[in-house]
Amino acid sequence: MSARERFAQSAPRSPEVHLFDGRHALLPNGNRIYTLSDEAYRHLQTVDATAIADALLHMDLAAPRYVDDRAPESVPLRSISLAVAQKCNLACTYCYAQQGDFGGAAKNMPLDVATRSIDLLLGEAAAGERFNVAFLGGEPLVNRAVLRAATEHAASLAAARGALVTFSITTNGTLLVEEDAAFFERHRFAVTVSVDGIGETHDRLRPAKGGRGSFDELVRRVRPLLDTQRAMQVSARVTVTPRNLALHETLDALIAMGFHSVGFSPMLRAPSGNEEMTLDDLETMLDAMVDCGQAFERALLAGRRYPFANMVNALREIHRGTHRPYPCGAGGGYAGVSADGDLAACHRFVGDAAGAMGHIDRGIDPDRQKTWLHERHVHRQDPCSVCWARYMCGGGCHHEVIERGRPACDYIRGWLDYCLGAYVRLLEGRPDWFGAGLP
Repeated sequence: MSARERFAQSAPRSPEVHLFDGRHALLPNGNRIYTLSDEAYRHLQTVDATAIADALLHMDLAAPRYVDDRAPESVPLRSISLAVAQKCNLACTYCYAQQGDFGGAAKNMPLDVATRSIDLLLGEAAAGERFNVAFLGGEPLVNRAVLRAATEHAASLAAARGALVTFSITTNGTLLVEEDAAFFERHRFAVTVSVDGIGETHDRLRPAKGGRGSFDELVRRVRPLLDTQRAMQVSARVTVTPRNLALHETLDALIAMGFHSVGFSPMLRAPSGNEEMTLDDLETMLDAMVDCGQAFERALLAGRRYPFANMVNALREIHRGTHRPYPCGAGGGYAGVSADGDLAACHRFVGDAAGAMGHIDRGIDPDRQKTWLHERHVHRQDPCSVCWARYMCGGGCHHEVIERGRPACDYIRGWLDYCLGAYVRLLEGRPDWFGAGLP
């Protein structure tokens, strides 16, 4: 099936049900999946959309609402990202951070801002609670000393309170040194390296500020991490633009390099408008993603590991029946922190008044958070309220939606439609894989 056909097949017909694979139904309320008889499938296929709710009730498939209209009054902070360096050594053509400085003066986060941010996160942590500290930029390794000191401070504070803190970093990889491998391994970092293709493809999208390519330097410097990773996990993240759509080749090459997992994300919003994906580009991307997904299916059925992160994550969410009114924790349990200590809904809203959430010295502004959670609830997003995929995608990335709208709905539904079919196939062919906890 082509992407265009999948776009048509997955178009919303009813917010109450999505039919797929000729015999299965996804009920968005709770994201429940049922195998239907031929008669029941045909009935739901042909019944008027306004009568589907009654048909589900008659088939004994109705259930109380899992998600209501009420937004939480507040959400405790559980994760922060520190923009430890609002500067970068690369000049990526689409950078959301506008070459790392977020449209302002290039700056590093002082250590006291980093430690006060961590004190805000962990100051009242209780035993057994879990937290995450992420380091982003710009390029966070420009400010390596503060990154390391902040990590040690967070680890010490969490240990004193009996809490668990995990760490992550997103880096362009070109400033890594061998000592970083040991440090990240000791603190069990999740390391994400931005790699937008192989060789010249990457170089065109992620050049150094002088214009020189960065791929060879990245490969050389990431090798010690790939060789060291045990507690640490080193993943590759590919931002997909109209210029790097050869996904299967990229995926296989990065897996061969030793990355723990590889994931793809379409470029939907760039401050400059450069490299943004159109619907035609997203159609090409969906064909490529399904090609990668089919390779994943073949590998899994043959007993081989194939760490295609988008597929693993989708299967995990489907298996759990995950249903949510927001796409992520932005503005809720997660906040971004600027180099000056301003709090934002997430790392993409640093320096953007649309996502301002307070300051580390005062904490999250409760009125601002309450308003955000109310306004960004998926039931208040158009056209999400009539879409069967609403509790899977949660309404889409807040930053992208606010800045550009929803250019990717057909792509998202098409990908989820494929993943639902793959899920029922793999649940039948490799049920042990799901029982093992989706490695």
